[in-house]
Amino acid sequence: MKKKPEWMKIKIQGGNKAAEVRNLISDLNLNTVCSEANCPNRMECFEARTATFMILGSRCTRNCNFCDVIHGTPDMVNKEEPANIGEAVRRLGLKHAVVTSVTRDDLPDEGATQFRDVIREIRKKNPDTTVEVLIPDLHGKEEFMDIIYDEKPDVLNHNIETVPSLYEKVRPGADFKRSLKVLDYAKKKGLVTKTGIMVGLGETEEEMIETFKALREIDVNMLTIGQYLRPSLDHLEVEEYVTPEQFDKYKKVALEMGFAEVASGPFVRSSYKARAIKLDE
Repeated sequence: MKKKPEWMKIKIQGGNKAAEVRNLISDLNLNTVCSEANCPNRMECFEARTATFMILGSRCTRNCNFCDVIHGTPDMVNKEEPANIGEAVRRLGLKHAVVTSVTRDDLPDEGATQFRDVIREIRKKNPDTTVEVLIPDLHGKEEFMDIIYDEKPDVLNHNIETVPSLYEKVRPGADFKRSLKVLDYAKKKGLVTKTGIMVGLGETEEEMIETFKALREIDVNMLTIGQYLRPSLDHLEVEEYVTPEQFDKYKKVALEMGFAEVASGPFVRSSYKARAIKLDE
């Protein structure tokens, strides 16, 4: 097991605001990806009164080798969840709300209708709040994507997670070209698009740059790049702790290719500080 370098050490945070967010989430019977995926930034975000809401339960129907979200028999769909998230956004006073989900291959629409209803409820209670959705691949089915895309979320996020050569190892239930389709179809529907990539899984710099090119070919607007951290001994090992200098290089290269926004660093996650992203590019 590789020893974490100094730049990977993070200060634990958590105060009154963090406790307030945790209590609110609990009171409204909600899940956050911050806690379910054991995000290293969760206390900082909670302290800033932000959270990424995770809908459709806490159990995923897929079992990716990098992810700390529980795999197993999925939860029943909570019909009160959209209204509860709308209320949570109101109480937190969020200017930008991020909503993601576990993958629900078991549902007839793979969860698309729940995303639609959450977007509607957030906007009904918070008309000035921008909404970002981070969606699964929905098996690339346009009829499911339409349910979400026709609500015109302010940002459509779908993570490609890694370079194509590592998909079988990292995301055995996914397909790189299918994920590109999710983003490309969103762009064709007039949406602002965003995606995220993890590093430290064995990818090369050349592969990363080729992946950037593939994303720019379909005009993806925003890119996040962060270090993969092993959630447990049952998950993939970290092959490399990428240096801050390399993260800076990736950001420079990506911006030069035409991405409007790039967040690149060891602790960057797909929705980390998403509220700071500019939507008027």
